[in-house]
Amino acid sequence: MAKAVPLPSIDALSGVDARMQALDKLETLVGEVVREKARYRSNLLLKRGIRFWRRGDIVKAGQWALQATEADPQNSKAFHVLAMALERMGHVHKALVTYERAFELDPEDPELLINLGLTAWGLKLTEGAEKMFRLYIAACPESPLGYNNLGSVLCDLGHPDVAIETLRDALMRMPGEAILWNSLATVLAEEGRADESLVFYNEAARLEPSFARAYHNLGYAYQHLGQLEDALANYDKALEFAVDPTERMETRHSRSICLIGAGKLEDGFKEYEIRNDQRFRAYFHHLIDAPRWQGEELNGKKILLVGEQGLGDEFMFANILPDIQKAVGESGKLQICVDPRLVGLFQRSFPRAEVGTYDDRTLIDADGNKALRLIPFASKDNKPDLWAPMGSALQYYRNKISDFRHEPFLVPDPARVAQFKRQLDGMGPGKKIGLCWRSMMLGAKRAKYFSPIDHWGPVLQTPGATFVNLQYGDCAAEIARAGEKFGITIHQIEGLDLKDDIDGSAALCAALDLVLSAPTAAAATAASVGATVWFLTAGRTWPQLGTSEYPWYASTKVFWPEKFADWDTLMSDVADELEVFGCDAERRALA
Repeated sequence: MAKAVPLPSIDALSGVDARMQALDKLETLVGEVVREKARYRSNLLLKRGIRFWRRGDIVKAGQWALQATEADPQNSKAFHVLAMALERMGHVHKALVTYERAFELDPEDPELLINLGLTAWGLKLTEGAEKMFRLYIAACPESPLGYNNLGSVLCDLGHPDVAIETLRDALMRMPGEAILWNSLATVLAEEGRADESLVFYNEAARLEPSFARAYHNLGYAYQHLGQLEDALANYDKALEFAVDPTERMETRHSRSICLIGAGKLEDGFKEYEIRNDQRFRAYFHHLIDAPRWQGEELNGKKILLVGEQGLGDEFMFANILPDIQKAVGESGKLQICVDPRLVGLFQRSFPRAEVGTYDDRTLIDADGNKALRLIPFASKDNKPDLWAPMGSALQYYRNKISDFRHEPFLVPDPARVAQFKRQLDGMGPGKKIGLCWRSMMLGAKRAKYFSPIDHWGPVLQTPGATFVNLQYGDCAAEIARAGEKFGITIHQIEGLDLKDDIDGSAALCAALDLVLSAPTAAAATAASVGATVWFLTAGRTWPQLGTSEYPWYASTKVFWPEKFADWDTLMSDVADELEVFGCDAERRALA
């Protein structure tokens, strides 16, 4: 029989409450002990991850950091390191989410603001990056890191003057911070003021004599100024002090470009192979069932050469293809893989070769994002014996300038050349001159290498010259503006898609008397089929190989100003040369 339970007295209630409170406290204490144990275990795992990071093994560092977050889901430091590893491996979106989780757990950690900003910047979320850096500056006004990154992102946003003032103000308060001198110099250099940047880079190196990045950037500045020996000396200094593997790789790549630009081809092309290191930022994983060619005998072999980097480089590196076609002999086979727009042009030019295209993909795996290049036509029963990126053949066949034969190596469609000649003849007498003034890829950092058409007045007003547009992409407004400003006509070939009909563009270039161009794919197209091309550049460029031409091609000349991007002086000089060219006369030597 159930017994009635008496109602508790006030004393009894108090006793229960006291016992419950004791249990609550004990539970809290046990929870704290558990959390302390979890944090202790998590931190041990994190320390292992950090050790792997310092050794340069980012994948293992990320794996240990992930275990640390699983051991203690409240450990903000573990999420911070995990985010850093994800970012370095290429999982940038995942890194951003992980940084945000770390920041939720510890909003008082200002270093997270810096990394959040850097990740957002890498994702082209530039305004978000600016906000993070400004928040960091508010939290840590005496740290140079915020000003350093804010100055750079302001430059990317198209506000270089604000960036310069931001960094100058910071330097007034922190004149001993080498990183700020380096950042101010970089903004100036990116604005085409490499000569002004030198004093600031040198001050950064004086303040911190082992500052590898300052020496690398000095090399960059001297390279833009055409002082290549000074550039090489500073790249060597950077390699002396650089510890971070990524920084060393970038410096080696920049140094290789400088060696090639100085005409030191044997060393330069060998060093240029650094771009094929799997850890290099622009590395493509080629899924090809064949070993890489390392310079072995090719007679009787089937070798696949794969275009790389961009349309202009695919044209320029194709300079090597006649040599490889000869090397494989009658019993061998050359396979050529290029941009799909180039297949017809290359197949006509190398009828004995097999020409196909690639299929680029992105793979996301445990090691990060990978850029993949598949070559479907050269697989299974048609796989090669050997393969190589097209530019890698240069180290075996182009060790000195005399190895470049100054011959056309691509063949335009003769019927289309004849058709375009008839159209050009219908434009009246005088020289027919193709015109291309900029790249389609014209971000804030690249713009300094290309002259706006507004500077081309002296050239466009040359008497007796008829100009034909070769500028691909949306350029109608620029052509109209030039016509109105200079009182000239830039003719366009009706129905010709200059961006996608590369075979047609090549035929048009072959029909012209001359092509004037910035260093673009249009110029490379023209030069590869043997057209006479004048390159107009902001300064000395590495494909000149230390000469005043592009030796890769049959008939070129390079015009560059003494002062970087001094377009007014350059255009005046080109106009003088063009007037002589139009008269079919040789220019007299100046007295």
